[in-house]
Amino acid sequence: MEMLTVGTVAFDDITTPFGRAEKVIGGAGLYSSIAGSYFTGPVNLVSIIGGDWPKEELHALEERGVDTDGIEIKEDGKSFFWAGKYHDNMNGRDTLATELNVLAEFDPVLPEHFKDSKYILLGNLTPEVQSKVLDQLDNNTELIVLDTMNFWMDIALDALKAVIKRVDVLTINDEEARQLSGEYSLVKAAEVILTMGPRYLVIKKGEHGALLFGNGEVFFAPALPLAEVKDPTGAGDCFAGGFLGYIAKTQDTSFENMKRAIIHGSAMASFCVEDFSIERIKGLSEFEIKERIESFKKLSHFDL
Repeated sequence: MEMLTVGTVAFDDITTPFGRAEKVIGGAGLYSSIAGSYFTGPVNLVSIIGGDWPKEELHALEERGVDTDGIEIKEDGKSFFWAGKYHDNMNGRDTLATELNVLAEFDPVLPEHFKDSKYILLGNLTPEVQSKVLDQLDNNTELIVLDTMNFWMDIALDALKAVIKRVDVLTINDEEARQLSGEYSLVKAAEVILTMGPRYLVIKKGEHGALLFGNGEVFFAPALPLAEVKDPTGAGDCFAGGFLGYIAKTQDTSFENMKRAIIHGSAMASFCVEDFSIERIKGLSEFEIKERIESFKKLSHFDL
């Protein structure tokens, strides 16, 4: 079944304790569409880029099973650019530069063959852009997943809450859950957020795993201990893409299947952090993915 993702396709300049990657490709739309493409296809990608975006990378996306008809190309403009430096603990980071460039003009228009997509991932963009995408969809969606961040809670809370009412799954991190709900306990925070509209809530805790809330139930998925983490950029987007890609593949939106989707998303995120940009996730084999998922299973399996 077709999956649609909307998000940035960008250039990043990333510095971590393990090195620096200058002007490499990135963006939430790029990471999530690649991750999702390992489970379902085609993945319909909606974004905007400038004429500086490498054409060979567009071809690589198409070969990967990503439909790029929804990417608007402004030949006389520059693509979105972000530069950041991660702290030694790899959790915190400082933004060194943000250049919106063509993203400032982004007014998404869905190609006709995108409008009947069943599984939707609204990447971290302005709530207004997310709403415009929803307005263009046919009324036959199976699951809508929304990713957002504290920045929009700070400057566009009412618009964000209006979008949250229209989605099935909200994915945010623990601090964002606390900010949105006004509750410190994540259990209480989830109770508050679920009254805002979504059926399910995923709270990402980085190296400490992820929590799934819904139907009065809670599921915790651990993060996989890795020997080396080079670059956390895009991990959350790979998680979301893998999560929804698996659901699109299985066509099952039950809580039980979402547990499995959380693990598949976590597996994609674990690959992402092992190298800069999309280097680790762009050529994964089916065997590698199955082996990584099995590692997650062994991590938390025990007999009583």
